[in-house]
Amino acid sequence: MEKKIVYFDSGEPGHEHTDETLGLAIDEAERRGIEKIILASTTGETAEKAAARLAGKGIKLVVVPHQYGFTQSQPFPPELVTKLEQQGHRVYFGTMLFHTGNLYGSGTPEAMAIVLRTICQGMKVCVEMVLMAADAGLTTKGEEIIAVSGTHRGADTAVVAVASTSNALHDLHITEILCKPLQTKSWRHGKIPPYYKLSRSADDLEAADS
Repeated sequence: MEKKIVYFDSGEPGHEHTDETLGLAIDEAERRGIEKIILASTTGETAEKAAARLAGKGIKLVVVPHQYGFTQSQPFPPELVTKLEQQGHRVYFGTMLFHTGNLYGSGTPEAMAIVLRTICQGMKVCVEMVLMAADAGLTTKGEEIIAVSGTHRGADTAVVAVASTSNALHDLHITEILCKPLQTKSWRHGKIPPYYKLSRSADDLEAADS
């Protein structure tokens, strides 16, 4: 079997490739009869774009923003939560599983994040939020879904996955990569990636390890 993977090799990480990434994810969902897309969205911009493109298609979003307290203020607008949920989508502000080192005193979450970033930042976020969504009952163990995330802003990574909960991590499977950035970077805990320095506020820099 041969399948195409789209690699993004130009432009700002994430933001410039949002429309194409959403298109690839939605087309694949329709082709395979997948009814749920799990989507990372920090400010709501990507969630709004995705919801507009899904109107009338019967595919629902599980939107996963940053958890409360990750930055000094919550950048995801509360009015957008209401709007999306009125459209049948869900928004989940759950604990970000790969950022629990300060709570549990363990290096395992950081190690997981670094390993997944060897593929790309978006892969780290995809795995993390699929586990979060399953833990919250917003997707079920064994359900085939599509996960979409990005690097900093927007979307540049989309995968097909079999969902599972965090206490059954071995049952989560990334079965296909639809798209990802060609050039990837990782960083040690507490370090700030270069693209965050250029565009994020001082309040958010302390939480740049997203």
